[in-house]
Amino acid sequence: MHYTSQAIETLITEFAKLPGIGKKTAQRLALHVLKETREEVDRFASALIDAKEKIIYCSSCQNMTDMGQDPCAICTNLKRNRHLVCVVESPSDVIAFEKTNQYRGLYHVLHGVISPLDGVGPNDLKIRELLVRLGKDGDEEVQEIILAMNPTVEGETTTLHLTKLIRPLGGIKLTRIARGIPIGSELEYTDEATLTRALEGRAEV
Repeated sequence: MHYTSQAIETLITEFAKLPGIGKKTAQRLALHVLKETREEVDRFASALIDAKEKIIYCSSCQNMTDMGQDPCAICTNLKRNRHLVCVVESPSDVIAFEKTNQYRGLYHVLHGVISPLDGVGPNDLKIRELLVRLGKDGDEEVQEIILAMNPTVEGETTTLHLTKLIRPLGGIKLTRIARGIPIGSELEYTDEATLTRALEGRAEV
């Protein structure tokens, strides 16, 4: 369906760029916004701009945090197990693990996986920052790294690459979450019980 208004078409196009949003859903979202009052739209627009301007990467774990709180709330929580670091692909994976209320260690967010077909290499991820944390100048005395990549070809490639980099450091136990998670699925869509079992059944790499 095409509209005579270029503004509506542009709005639909922008919504369609969001992950998981198809053309029809983008159309419904655009029409919904147009039904809102100017004040409601202004609040929505302000929330988007505020998030873009005020959210930064935590200098330690690379997860997202407010500009005024760096390191983030998880990294500065003294009740967390500072000897345990779970390496994940994205901030949404951190949210998924936190929902289980079972994991009490720290995190490291890579912001992607190695994917040559998409032009994403190791240098495009937050791998160097992880190695700094594990090095002699790092703040934490990490004893175990949990590799929690999504069970995809790219996730496996990233796991193997990290294993080759971390294993020579010595003194750090390398584990990966158990394969209770179906091949091809993503952590953020996995239920809490399955994630918990995957953590508990992790195996040494």
